[in-house]
Amino acid sequence: MGKNVLIVEDSAMMRKIIIKELTNAGHTIVGEACDGAEAIEMYKSLKPDVVTMDITMRGMDGFTAAQEILAIDPDAQILILSNLNEEKYRDRAVSLGVIGLVNKHKSNEILDLLN
Repeated sequence: MGKNVLIVEDSAMMRKIIIKELTNAGHTIVGEACDGAEAIEMYKSLKPDVVTMDITMRGMDGFTAAQEILAIDPDAQILILSNLNEEKYRDRAVSLGVIGLVNKHKSNEILDLLN
């Protein structure tokens, strides 16, 4: 069964790629945010099943936004997506309590974590 997903990504092109992958797999995109602050507000109003969160964005970064969302809803399901060195950021992601950290271009791993 598909999930309702909030996409948080500052690159419009990358958002389109992620949206295509997720919708093709049967998930519904309920919102798109370009930065962390927008993500928090959208999370509150949309209550998605899952949030895909970029790390590096203007303004509030993805880790800070994830931390804020988890403070609001400790059961929030957040998947960090990044092109950055996964090993470097994995410990921080795990310590936050997100469901995982995956390279944006590894669509199979992303879909595995959402199912």
